[in-house]
Amino acid sequence: MATILDQIIQHKRGEVAERQSLVPVKLLERSLYFNTQPLSLRHYLLREDLSGIIAEFKRKSPSKGWINPHAPVERTTIGYMQAGASALSILTDREFFGGQNEDLITARRFNFCPILRKDFVIDEYQILEAKSIGADAVLLIAAVLTPVEIATLGRFARSLGMEVLLEVHNAEELDRSLDAEAVNLVGVNNRNLHDFSMSLETSAELAERIPNSFVKVSESGLSTAAAIRQVRGYGYRGFLLGEAFMRHSRPEKACAALVQELQAAAPITA
Repeated sequence: MATILDQIIQHKRGEVAERQSLVPVKLLERSLYFNTQPLSLRHYLLREDLSGIIAEFKRKSPSKGWINPHAPVERTTIGYMQAGASALSILTDREFFGGQNEDLITARRFNFCPILRKDFVIDEYQILEAKSIGADAVLLIAAVLTPVEIATLGRFARSLGMEVLLEVHNAEELDRSLDAEAVNLVGVNNRNLHDFSMSLETSAELAERIPNSFVKVSESGLSTAAAIRQVRGYGYRGFLLGEAFMRHSRPEKACAALVQELQAAAPITA
């Protein structure tokens, strides 16, 4: 029986083929952003004066449906950064997450910070596209890619000056996918793909298996300052939060409240 990931990837293959026919690589390379030096997501997550939060702009998800279809990209992303987030994550998948490339372009126009293009990357074309719309980093999901594909796509992204966040869900994905020449950061998704349950123990269990040469990012299930402090104790320096903010009418205010709570418990020093 096909999983939601299988459905997404099947749809993505057709979508990428269509986009390639409509927007050739030569046109992508003419973009204002294509020859701009990307910002380092690693560097911003390691900065002691910032929160480590990667604040995500996500309108919907396959499991929850619409979360916040009307939040404006400009106000929300500027607010995230003013609140003390370290970076932005912008969903660009339209069919399953309600995103679009224009969301990332807008975020890039109004923010000087690393931006992760959150999508289902299966082809080098998508990496060229990500650079052309102003992304600094791309996501590679181990659950839908082979080790060879991760190595190929990751090294291609890095050849363009971009950084790569590898997302894993378990030890098997982690052990077969790590490639220091292809990946800069490792994201541990605390969501179980089979039953959609959430457990921070996933971050705890995988932390020691990730070499310290990679910046560790914990994803999903981080809705409180206590949860962030917990995974920070395991050695994580990045904390990706999307739905926790986006389910509020003003996501940027939810982000500001969380950062303030983190600072109150353990002040961030410059």
